[in-house]
Amino acid sequence: MGDHVCWMIDEDRGLSTHSAPFVADGALFGDRIVLVGSPGPLATVRELRSFPSSAVVIDPLETAGSIVAAVDQELKRASREGFRSVRVLACRESGGGAPPSTSALLESELGLDEVAALGGATVVCAYLPGSWDALELEQVMCVHPQTLGIRPELPGFHIFRAGSEGWKVTGVIDSDGAHAFGSVLRAAALHTPSIRLCFDDVELMDAAGMRALVDAALHLPDRSVTVEGANQIVKLTWELSGYAVSEIPVEVRG
Repeated sequence: MGDHVCWMIDEDRGLSTHSAPFVADGALFGDRIVLVGSPGPLATVRELRSFPSSAVVIDPLETAGSIVAAVDQELKRASREGFRSVRVLACRESGGGAPPSTSALLESELGLDEVAALGGATVVCAYLPGSWDALELEQVMCVHPQTLGIRPELPGFHIFRAGSEGWKVTGVIDSDGAHAFGSVLRAAALHTPSIRLCFDDVELMDAAGMRALVDAALHLPDRSVTVEGANQIVKLTWELSGYAVSEIPVEVRG
């Protein structure tokens, strides 16, 4: 319960076959099953013998653009109706119409991560085979604590919701992941004017990563970023780089 998983599906693996245990266990343990996606890909999942009658299907085209709000509403309704929690299977497609922009996709994933962390939902985002851009997939994987299936290039860092206190960052933020890091922060800034990042498990952030952090903080007006738990190397490098000034709305603490 309370997890957010990125599932990259290979051509040889069927969505319905590998999601069957997820659906069956949800029904067994008293969880509300919520499917998110267009009718086509979800048809085989809905035909599973274990698919419960209490399950809910959300079509993104019918949610006024916010599947996060729709999922959050189902989480609250499930609680009122006595379900233990909610299991969400969100199918992401790159073809069959206009796919969401990378920024919109990241914003949606960050919202689902918040639903998982704060509401106790288990959210599996299934990325169906298609014409996904490698950089886009890297950014998507960054915002999931767990990844399954094919991994085009596993990112050097992850950022995910850590309760109501802020976002936890792990790994290495270097030139390879700086662009993805900046994109995720800009998407997170749309949710709140003040971003709190926990750097306890960040091993290294190089000059490119720091520049991405600065650019993201300056991207939208009236936004601020607080970094807590930075190790001595990160903190000293930040200061020596000249970023510890009032003009940059970022505070780095050890």
